Amino acid sequence: MSNGPNRILDEFAKLMTDAAGAAQGVRREVETAFRAQAERMLNSMDIVQREEFEAVREMAAKARAENQKLAARIDALEAQLAAQQGSAQAPGADAPEAAAKRSSRAAPKK
Repeated sequence: MSNGPNRILDEFAKLMTDAAGAAQGVRREVETAFRAQAERMLNSMDIVQREEFEAVREMAAKARAENQKLAARIDALEAQLAAQQGSAQAPGADAPEAAAKRSSRAAPKK
């Protein structure tokens, strides 16, 4: 009967190992169900995902930079045009209007 207590302990150890495995399986299922429910709630609230937000933010930054480049180019072209017209007309006749146009475009909106 020396084998009796060891056998009982072995069976108990097997039972605890099986219970731990089952508990881990239940934990995974609960986590999966929780994530699915949270995702459904977020989708129903029309909340964007982080990746989508980052992509749109990058696009907006690129568009803003391109807009600033184009505004600078327009200012340079207007200055060049004003210089050409200024040499043909009286100097300084059109300068205040061109400066007002440039200053209204130079301040980017956020």
